[in-house]
Amino acid sequence: MASAPTPPPLLPVTNPAPGSSPAAAGGSDAPIATPAFRLFLSRLSDSARRSLSDRRPWGELLDRSAFSKPDSLSDATSRLRRNLAYFRVNYAAVVAFALGASLLAHPFSLLILLGLLAAWCFLYLFRASDQPVALFGRAFSDRETLLGLVGASFVLLFFTSVASLIISGLLVGGALVAAHGAFRVPEDLFLDEPNAAPGNSAAQGLLSFLGAPGSGV
Repeated sequence: MASAPTPPPLLPVTNPAPGSSPAAAGGSDAPIATPAFRLFLSRLSDSARRSLSDRRPWGELLDRSAFSKPDSLSDATSRLRRNLAYFRVNYAAVVAFALGASLLAHPFSLLILLGLLAAWCFLYLFRASDQPVALFGRAFSDRETLLGLVGASFVLLFFTSVASLIISGLLVGGALVAAHGAFRVPEDLFLDEPNAAPGNSAAQGLLSFLGAPGSGV
């Protein structure tokens, strides 16, 4: 009498924990929180677009017939205050250009600054919360990572020429803005009511991307 066939052995099956993705189970998580990084870039792009919408024509900024010597220091201060309110986006572009030119003239310092910004983004700001930084076989906590980045930033900024280049670029841009604002006669400038209100939309739009990406604000 023939015996019954032996059933095949059962293979163990491991079910993933609830809420975990297949990529997480395989250990292939990206080192950066991609949705947060994309949201940050989207907010930055929208903020720049909204701010540039308030830009005044450059021909109006550089109209030579509107320049004259101020009668007194108070007159120069009054002109500067009105011109700052009217040409604020143009002035911000002038300062940014001066800062960029200062850094582009020293490529090594520019590379240091870009590397520092990349380290902050990939190691702290947009790193997934469940992905600790691991170096030399040791995992570092968020606090240790933050302290390390702060220390590295201090060393790279103040023990190289990066900080002096940033300060010099800002000073040159600020001097150009102050000179233009003091000598540009603002008699023909008219501010729109929404733009003249406290907390103007340009300044708010320019900084709106600083909201926490994961907060949904």
